[in-house]
Amino acid sequence: MSGSPPPATAPLLTVPPGRPLPHPGSLDLYLLRVPDVRGIALDTAVLDDGERRRAAELAHADDRIRFTTAHLALRRLLSTYLDTRPQDIRYGRETCPCCGGPHGRPTVLGATRELHFSLSHRGDLVLMGTAVAPIGVDVDLIADPASATELAAMLHPAEQAEIQALPPMRRPRALARLWTRKEAYLKGLGTGLGRDPAADYVGSGSPDGPHPPAGWTLLDIPVDRGYAAAVAVHATLTIPAPRLSRLSSHDIRDTPPDGAAGR
Repeated sequence: MSGSPPPATAPLLTVPPGRPLPHPGSLDLYLLRVPDVRGIALDTAVLDDGERRRAAELAHADDRIRFTTAHLALRRLLSTYLDTRPQDIRYGRETCPCCGGPHGRPTVLGATRELHFSLSHRGDLVLMGTAVAPIGVDVDLIADPASATELAAMLHPAEQAEIQALPPMRRPRALARLWTRKEAYLKGLGTGLGRDPAADYVGSGSPDGPHPPAGWTLLDIPVDRGYAAAVAVHATLTIPAPRLSRLSSHDIRDTPPDGAAGR
């Protein structure tokens, strides 16, 4: 009808506000499949100028959708912990341990509760982690054998030896498992790949389990076929396994927010 306001954009997650923080010695993990939000109108006004600019600079539509979905989901999630509006979240950076610059771990400026978080997205998956201690998460596709060989050359010498000791067909999966552990740890440190990936041993790439640096816990996270994922937290976990919430289309509304219906 003429003069009617445009339909309200649906919120991405239906998790209510006031969500309790993870207990010390625990963490929360969330996995979202990007295809589950296709067809949902994503409210990019919730993002800040930097996020919208970074999304616009991506050449491929699928990359823009994945980036936008991931960053909207993170804002919605953090808002449920911090009891604030997603669009009111302002990000900052801690000091980088490598160079002292302002590009270390991301943080929420002015947050009333101490909350650490990490975000990773690749392919169809978005992985988010929260804790009350420094945390890093990483999800990645299992590389083809040629790409796996190039990636292995960047690892700690002991990790390279362990990968080479495996039969060729097992190396890509083992490497993906090992590499996601590595990236999760470096994100948790706040250095990212500014720190030489060969500097720390987090192998082996076998399912026997990671070997975390002192003071850290490293865990492999079961995700969709064709992917590997891991989390690193600067704490000793007091729970047997972290909770992984798989967000789906049931967590995505296609109706207006409260107060918008009937206009």
